[in-house]
Amino acid sequence: MEITEESFIQAQQRMEELRQRGHALSAHYDPTKNRIVIGLNTGVEISFPPDRVPGLGDATAEELAAIEISPSGLGLHWPRRDVDLFLPAVLQGEFSSRTALIHG
Repeated sequence: MEITEESFIQAQQRMEELRQRGHALSAHYDPTKNRIVIGLNTGVEISFPPDRVPGLGDATAEELAAIEISPSGLGLHWPRRDVDLFLPAVLQGEFSSRTALIHG
């Protein structure tokens, strides 16, 4: 499949629309509460237990703490577990669907 300039522009527009609904500015693991905590650009902070995400349920605190935020702010990545999470799906309560999770 060839990527045209038009399809590239459309993809950028869709990404920007998703970013406007909320994107991550910060993310960390809180070991005292056993929660992943995400700070959004909207001022909202969300958290969830790591066992909601396939691939993170048996992760160590050190593995959970190593969270990377994608440049767009729409994805989270745990490099030590090779787990990725799509934030817009999480905001809709989806943790295990293919739209929310890309597990390498």
